[in-house]
Amino acid sequence: MKKKNIVQKKQEFNEIIRKTKPYKNKYLNIYIRKSIFNYPRFGISIPKKYGIAVERNKIKRQLKEIIDSNQILFKNNQDYIIIVRDQIKFKKYNEIEIILKNMINDINNKEVDK
Repeated sequence: MKKKNIVQKKQEFNEIIRKTKPYKNKYLNIYIRKSIFNYPRFGISIPKKYGIAVERNKIKRQLKEIIDSNQILFKNNQDYIIIVRDQIKFKKYNEIEIILKNMINDINNKEVDK
């Protein structure tokens, strides 16, 4: 994931979480907000209760790889904040990819219906 595709400022990260309604499932919470940039940006957060740093970083790396390999699913001009929930630690890479892809497809379909 390129550096320009990351929501870097803590203030901006928190503002997106505070001002938008999350899309939730058992494994992930995703917050989406319109952005001024002409490309999608992402933020990934994993609470410390998830586990040790090695485990948290592994999930972050996996999510970044999934996002990179499925860029076509993500709309330009939007910021995505992904907060990982505890149950995801029992899933393998392929399962996490399916969960994220299905969730993004559902979100995109809901937005089209509006």
